[in-house]
Order: sequence, then structure tokens, then C-alpha cells
Amino acid sequence: MKKINLIVVLCFVAIGAFAQSKKEFYELRTYELKFGSPRSNIENYFKNALFPALNKYGVKNIGAFGEMGLSDPGKIYILIPYASIEEFASVNAKIKTDEDFLKATQEYNALPPEKAPYARYTSSLMNAFDGIPQLVKPTADQKLFELRIYESYSEDAARRKRKMFNDEELKIFRDTKLNSVFFGEVIAGEHMPCLTYMLAFKNMEERDANWKVFSANPDWKRISSAAEYANSVSHIIRVFLVPLPYTQL
Repeated sequence: MKKINLIVVLCFVAIGAFAQSKKEFYELRTYELKFGSPRSNIENYFKNALFPALNKYGVKNIGAFGEMGLSDPGKIYILIPYASIEEFASVNAKIKTDEDFLKATQEYNALPPEKAPYARYTSSLMNAFDGIPQLVKPTADQKLFELRIYESYSEDAARRKRKMFNDEELKIFRDTKLNSVFFGEVIAGEHMPCLTYMLAFKNMEERDANWKVFSANPDWKRISSAAEYANSVSHIIRVFLVPLPYTQL
């Protein structure tokens, strides 16, 4: 009897461990706002229609960010974390016919062309990294976000950079307080082949200090000169973001 109970306990532990390690799937949208159009049109759509619909079908911790400083045209970044690629497909299919969503978008969909809230938006779809399979919510005092895109010159170079992060670099990030929000392998979107990740800090001073500690870390110096990771990144895009009032992250 004790042996059976032990087996049952071990099964539950294994199931729990699998659930915790299951990798999420991310969509990152970048909306380029239309010059002269009221920003409230698109923000009301997020707050009153899109986010509630996603929440209704179990999608939580949706991030909404604006660029630090004044950009022209302005941009809004929306991060949507799904439990899996299957959930991404099923939730988006359900939303299209959801009565509450359709009702909430009537005013938004009735906007004439001259009042269109954005010029365009791009979307990147990402598989979470093995080393950080689920999104990490920032603390309440972390109000500065750093979004980074690492382009690679080939698929193999991108694979080697992901391996570098999963096997060693993510640990160095944790040790030097480069606070990860998510890491994603981009499977569809711009700048491919590439990876995208986000870090959270209290302010720019903390950000600069922690990156300085990272740069001096002996393990980072070791792996950054390792032959197996050489030429794995060809270009870096960096954007500083701040949370918008309606963010859920």
C-alpha cells in the first residue's frame, strides 16, 4: 500500500513539474500610430474590447507599453502570452465570433479612414526559451523595460545564440540582476532569424549599473569568447519602454 501511495505521489510531482516547465507562446504586436489621430481610439479598443476578450478565454498578464521619450509617429507595444501555440489559435478563433467582443468593437470598427487609429501594426510570434519557459511578472517598482532583438546571419547562428542563453547566459543574467520578463525564439515576424527578450528595471540608473556588472562577469567573458558561440549575433535592436496605465503585466 505504501508503495502504491509513493507511486501516486511521484506521478503528481511529475505532472506538476511538466506543467511548470511547459513553454509558453508569445505574440508581440507593434502598433505604429497614425499622426493626428486620437490615441484614445486604439487605447479604448485595447481596454474595452481586446484585453477583456482575451481575459475571458484565459489569457492573462497582457503587457501594454509605450516608448520611452517622444517618438514620431508614436508606437504601442502589446505583449500577449499564451499557454501554447494551440491556445493562440483557438482563442483568436473564438474572439472573432464572440458576441461581447463584437459589441465592444462596434464603435471602433465604425471609425472612418481619416480617423484610423494606426497606420499599421507588425506581429512577431515566439516560442518561449527552454531556460525561461514562462513569463516572469515584474515587481511593482520595475517601471523601465528594455526590449532587445538579436538578429543572426543564419539559422544555425540563431540556434547557437539560443543555446548560449539556455545553457549559460540566462544564469549570468540572474546572477547580475538583469531581470528577465520573457525570452522568445521568433518563428514568424520581422528581422528573422532572430530572438527577442525583455528585461525589467526600476530605473535607468539600475539598468546601467546592472549591465556594467554583467559586462565584468568572468563567466560572461568566458562564454563571449568561446568559439562555439562566435558570430551568433549580427545586429541588435534595443528599445526602452514604459508601462501604459492599462497594462496587466
